[in-house]
Amino acid sequence: MKIEQFVMAYEAEQDRLRALLPEGFESLRPVLRINAEIQDENRAYLEFNTAVQSGKKCGWLNIACWDSEKDELSFEREGRDVTFTAPFLKITYRPVDIQGSCPAEKDNNGCFFLGRTPELRPPEEILENKEFCDCQFAWSFSEGDACGVSTGKTVPLFASEPKNVYQKQELSAAGAAAIPCKQVAGAYRVSFQR
Repeated sequence: MKIEQFVMAYEAEQDRLRALLPEGFESLRPVLRINAEIQDENRAYLEFNTAVQSGKKCGWLNIACWDSEKDELSFEREGRDVTFTAPFLKITYRPVDIQGSCPAEKDNNGCFFLGRTPELRPPEEILENKEFCDCQFAWSFSEGDACGVSTGKTVPLFASEPKNVYQKQELSAAGAAAIPCKQVAGAYRVSFQR
């Protein structure tokens, strides 16, 4: 299957992320990530994740995922811009003609998917170069949801010590999208065969 993957990460208050995490998960960094894919040029797929640790394993906790085969999700190309649209999100990626290697995450054992028992899916090995992108996004589950625009650079995000204690909430895309975006940390696209 031909995959064109678009990835964007943004900074969100880590204490609010901590309040969303289910038992057995710890927040690693103040980051939320949107992975969008075009599969075989005709299907859109979207994941919403945050960086976590569970036991001795580190990776990304899948908050939600959507697939155009069963969800209201689409993509559109306008020139080099690619926009993914759903009733709850609009996100546009614009390649900037700067390439580099795919980011290596030393603490990435894969992506946790919740169910009766959390499943840890190993990360894909992607050897192709990434192309950096400018990106803008807006969640729209409710008024005041996170939105942001990239500044043309990649920004590292580091863990912060707890400062505020928030009431525990159930993990949901709407709950995570309600946490304001402090800054877009970076975005890229990469094409590969799965």
